[in-house]
Amino acid sequence: MEYDFSAILLGLTILFGVIWGLDRLFLYKKRQAKLAAAGKEYRDPVPVDWSRSLFPVVLIVLLLRTFVAEPFRIPSGSMMPTLDVGDFILVNKFAYGLRLPVSNTKVVSIGEPKRGDVVVFRWPGYTCHEADGKVVHGGDPECTTPVPRQNWIKRVIGLPGDTIQVHDSQIIINGKPVIADEVGPFKGNPARTDDNLLMSYNATIWNEHLGNVTHLIARMPERGPTPPIPNSRVPSVVPQGCYLVMGDDRENSEDSRYWGCMPETALAGKAFLIWMSWKGWGTGGIGFHRIGKLIH
Repeated sequence: MEYDFSAILLGLTILFGVIWGLDRLFLYKKRQAKLAAAGKEYRDPVPVDWSRSLFPVVLIVLLLRTFVAEPFRIPSGSMMPTLDVGDFILVNKFAYGLRLPVSNTKVVSIGEPKRGDVVVFRWPGYTCHEADGKVVHGGDPECTTPVPRQNWIKRVIGLPGDTIQVHDSQIIINGKPVIADEVGPFKGNPARTDDNLLMSYNATIWNEHLGNVTHLIARMPERGPTPPIPNSRVPSVVPQGCYLVMGDDRENSEDSRYWGCMPETALAGKAFLIWMSWKGWGTGGIGFHRIGKLIH
């Protein structure tokens, strides 16, 4: 089951605020006077006492998660080697503008994603075209299931208006190839599923120079080809209001090459820090060397 914590926090904030507020407006004075006349010490009823105590706490957490920073956990290896499975990261929620909780509507514009940014976004699903030409989105390539409410994380490759070509790991942006320098073979723990996948396909690690950002990527050409760009879902020119995003584990990432561009309206924020890394019992435990690492 998927939980929308922003919706839960918003609901709790409203619930506690309504209980506390209505009590203070309509019941508090009468109850206080009644207890005072009976010579008893005043105490709020349990629901009111809990609401009064928890309302400011939940409100502060909601505001911090909505407008300042929100924690996320990396569930898959699509961003390896930059982000590992089990990394806990912080996301800057105001890097690209202030947005309302739940609806994600932008209310204050601050900035836009830059090439090379690692962004968290609400997965838009696959783009499909119905017989009448209407554009729909679904959770599978045929758009027969609803789009799950999932937060995804990828790297921005193409900006609105860019002309993009992708052939496996080779990226050409506005006619210029993206340069990458080989670092060496991937070295990991074969007991970990995602590490073992990379090692079984003889993955190599590269330094990719993407605009002003230099970052690591993994290549597994032995695993087989990935969808090229342009394709049926991705035009060669990135549409306005959209971004082309890809994972750093290039042959193990379901990204814009498969489902299309990531709309600006789906943005949640910019990933900037690993604050904890848990590799699992018996497969590394806490990754102390990753804690405090900035995300580039």
